[in-house]
Amino acid sequence: MTPPLEGVRVVELAGLAPAPFAALLLADYGASVLRIDRPHPLAYSGTPPEATADLLTRRKSSIAVDLKSSGGIALLESILSHVDVLLDPFRPGVLESLLSSIGDILAKNPRLIIARLTGFRRDGPYASMAGHDINYLAVSGVLSQLGRTEGPPYAPANILADFAGGGLMCAFGILLALFARTASGKGQVVESNMVDGVAYLGSIMRYARKSMFWNQPRGENVLDGGCPWYDVYECKDGGFMAVGALEPRFFCQLVKGLGLPEKRLLARREDRTNWPEMKKLFRQRFLERTRRSWENIFQGVDACCTPVLEQQELEASEYEQRLPVHPHVSPGLVIERSHAWDSAGLVPGAGGLDTLEQWFGWKVGREIKNVSGSLIKIDTPKL
Repeated sequence: MTPPLEGVRVVELAGLAPAPFAALLLADYGASVLRIDRPHPLAYSGTPPEATADLLTRRKSSIAVDLKSSGGIALLESILSHVDVLLDPFRPGVLESLLSSIGDILAKNPRLIIARLTGFRRDGPYASMAGHDINYLAVSGVLSQLGRTEGPPYAPANILADFAGGGLMCAFGILLALFARTASGKGQVVESNMVDGVAYLGSIMRYARKSMFWNQPRGENVLDGGCPWYDVYECKDGGFMAVGALEPRFFCQLVKGLGLPEKRLLARREDRTNWPEMKKLFRQRFLERTRRSWENIFQGVDACCTPVLEQQELEASEYEQRLPVHPHVSPGLVIERSHAWDSAGLVPGAGGLDTLEQWFGWKVGREIKNVSGSLIKIDTPKL
């Protein structure tokens, strides 16, 4: 069966985290992804350089190109004349400073989709500023709602803005543009940013502020750590159990498994003044047994109570990592075990010459050449 994006050619300008994740999604569903890396004197040599810091490189290839040189830009623009997607991870204005003209690029290749992913919005007070996930999360309003009541707002690593609000949303935008192109025959510029992306993800949190569900200060609501039956509890052995027994019938199964009086606790659970006492009771009870013991008690029970599994546990158990979406007729590519838990990264220049030959029939010494670890286009004599 053919992957849904087979035949789609993607050029990824090298970056970290969000844009590589967007390109990884495309590659895992069949797109051919070529990363443009900075030049390196050892690229294309018998002793290649080390892989870059980017770990999201599965199924990708690379060429090393000096985008500050006229020869490097000529090569990039020649490549863009024949591909489907350009993934731009730079801050506003950088791509414009590299290319002769975005308008000219689109004129030469009207089917090209230029996906531009920034952290902050392209307008507003932060447009020209540097930032990272925590900053985008902060100005979106979402960070203010995350964390315990006794501490400052807490950012959950860089999952929300970089990957969910950034890379995933950018990949979604690319798919929208590819779909639109099937009708119009034309590509387009697709702009996404992590502030708007994570704010969109937080829609329910924003709306719920004006309901009983989330109208209390941070850390005192149902889903943010305030509620006893939606929290994480430590066990006797230092392991943890996650509880999400929102509905009354699941709550009853939870307290039954804990060996606590069901009817009394069910009658008191909606009164928030009882929450601190109930949470203390749950905390004490979970500390009486090991995680494995609680797993056995709640296995197969609709109590919404599950172990907090650690990555090394899953790896040791040969847990199968799978793609997030499974079209039945045109599935994505299988994540092999060798790529499920480790990433060797991608060396600048690795596999890219083969990709250029597969895409365009280009060969070193004929259409392209290596100059000090950077590819440039060879000018073809005009007759």
